[in-house]
Amino acid sequence: MIYSAPMYYNGVYHLFYQHNPFNPFFDCRMYWGHSVSRDLINWTQLDPAFAPTQPFDVKGCWSGSATILPGNKPVILYTGLDTENHQVQNLAVPKDLSDPYLREWVKYTGNPIINLPDGVKHDEFRDPTTAWLGDDGKWRIIVGSQKGKTGIAFLYRSEDFVNWSIHESSLYEVANTGVWECPDFFPVMVGSTNGVDTSVKENYLMNAKVKHVLKVGIIEGQRDYYLIGSYDPDNENYVPHNKLTLDSLRLDYGKYYASKSFFDPAKNRRILIAWVHESDSDADFIARGWAGLQSFPRTIWLDQNQKQLIQWPIEEIEELHENEVSFQNKILEGGSLHEIQGITASQADVAISFKLSNLKEAEELDPSGIDLQLLCSEMGASKKGKFGPFGLLALASHDLTEQTAIFFRVFQNKGRYFVLMCSDQSRSSTRNGLEKTTYGAFVDIDPQQDEISLRTLIDHSIVESFGGGGKTCITSRVYPTLAIGDDAHLFAFNYGTESVTISELSAWSVKKASINIEETIGFTD
Repeated sequence: MIYSAPMYYNGVYHLFYQHNPFNPFFDCRMYWGHSVSRDLINWTQLDPAFAPTQPFDVKGCWSGSATILPGNKPVILYTGLDTENHQVQNLAVPKDLSDPYLREWVKYTGNPIINLPDGVKHDEFRDPTTAWLGDDGKWRIIVGSQKGKTGIAFLYRSEDFVNWSIHESSLYEVANTGVWECPDFFPVMVGSTNGVDTSVKENYLMNAKVKHVLKVGIIEGQRDYYLIGSYDPDNENYVPHNKLTLDSLRLDYGKYYASKSFFDPAKNRRILIAWVHESDSDADFIARGWAGLQSFPRTIWLDQNQKQLIQWPIEEIEELHENEVSFQNKILEGGSLHEIQGITASQADVAISFKLSNLKEAEELDPSGIDLQLLCSEMGASKKGKFGPFGLLALASHDLTEQTAIFFRVFQNKGRYFVLMCSDQSRSSTRNGLEKTTYGAFVDIDPQQDEISLRTLIDHSIVESFGGGGKTCITSRVYPTLAIGDDAHLFAFNYGTESVTISELSAWSVKKASINIEETIGFTD
């Protein structure tokens, strides 16, 4: 499931996604799957929105985006692979706007509306974004690409959404980053958690009330990077505050790719959804009959320091909460475990905060130039430090043979303290032949002033973790064989030599959401 076009329309959330009805792989038969929901939690699967049937998409309907035009008219832009194996951009509209679920879509007869630019390889031009409307009455989109090894966000403009012209310069480009795919470009409010419509008014830009986020997917490693900066619509100029490198900000440091955001006017927020890809084999895909999962939807906003995004599970998850357990001010001595009982550990939502004292005992570490993923992997969840590892053992078997550890370590250097967050999958399953990567990143908090918080969503084989109130996120895809159902356990742990205090813990069992098929379940108006 690579997500193409999430959107909100007339009280219904729509999720369009890459879907192959014939096998669990990407090939030239990609359809646009379509599901709908009233609450982003419970979904009903509809028939595919469209299939590869025309010369401009006969070899696959690939990723794209949705835009709501004036008059409350939704449209879709998507990449098609044509008869010449060229990636071209196409337009589709709903067949019947009176259908509340927009089940059928009609492709524009004049497709493609954007052809391959000069100097671009035939398979390196894809994934048009949600469009934004300028005060000059012109629509804008970007399309991901590369020239040479320079990643590019090509900028296109149109007055009628059908006839598009390429701008003389790209919105942004960076050398030696390779092809950019699944780009996203959207405004975020300064000093507020509220979302902003993609077509933000220019007076907001001029008064510095918003910043703009440029997100790009880098194929190597399948990672989503993002920049925060200022957008000048008059000069079509984007100036990021940070540089795009392999050490740049990422939305998530684990299995989380091809993300797409949309503005939700019902709750005045911006929602982010991504593809959680697999860590097992092609043979496993075939045996299951599917591959790839949907991440839990996140609300995103600009941190108060304006240096990064904050991500947090949407509030609707509370509809699924039951069997809450909680406690405060529990000391975890070095080398100790505490089982969190009274909830269903295989399907849970847990929030925990740690308070540290005597930080002068923290280990020394020079953070410059360090590969944090490698550091987390080498130290793991079992190597004792001073402050850390401490955190959660999710999807753990009773004897800890299996466990997915999400934890922190605290270091110091020249009077500053650094909080490292890791997700260690090395013992997540007794199965062989799995990718069991350990992920890691710093969390931008000061443990002298702030408690170290962790929220983790556990759903049988997906573990999504949010450190520091959503400043650092890590998603893990795991395949336990022992820690399944009632045999799964959840622990708070501290394997460091210094004690830590759990200032507060709240955990819930999470009920199963409903995934329905329209023909058998029904989705009435």
